[in-house]
Amino acid sequence: MDIIRQVVVFDAADLQAESTFWAGMLDGAVFEDDHWHTVVDGDGQWRVGVQAAPDHVPPQWPDGEAQQVHLDLHVTDARAAHEQAIALGARLLQGADDLDADEGHQVYADPAGHPFCLGWGQPSPERLAAFVAEHLGSKGTSAPP
Repeated sequence: MDIIRQVVVFDAADLQAESTFWAGMLDGAVFEDDHWHTVVDGDGQWRVGVQAAPDHVPPQWPDGEAQQVHLDLHVTDARAAHEQAIALGARLLQGADDLDADEGHQVYADPAGHPFCLGWGQPSPERLAAFVAEHLGSKGTSAPP
C-alpha cells in the first residue's frame, strides 16, 4: 500500500473552534468547507482534519464518553489498499460508489472496531503545498483542491 499522507481527524460539533485551536497549536492555517476543515502547519503540511459531527459529545478522561478520533490514510491505489486492509482483518463500514472514481474514500473498522478511512485522489503533497502558498493569506476560506 503506497500511503502518501496520514491525517488525524477530530470529530467536532464546532468546526471553527476545533480547527482554530489546532491551527494555533501548529502555527498554521485553516482551509474550510461546510463539513470539513483542513489544518496545515507553518510549513504548509496537512496535519489535522476536523470533521463535522453535530451530535458530538466530548470525551471524558479517563472515564465516561469514549474518545472520538480516527486516522485517514491517503493512498495511490484504492483497490490494492482495500484488498490489503481486508486481508489484514479490516471490516468495510461504508463503501464508495466507485473505487475507480478520481477521488473518494471508504470507511473501515480495524480488528478492534476503531474506524479509519482510506482515501484517494486528494491533492498530492506538491499540489497541497502550491495551494497553501497561494491561499495562506486568504484566511483559509476554501477547501484544498
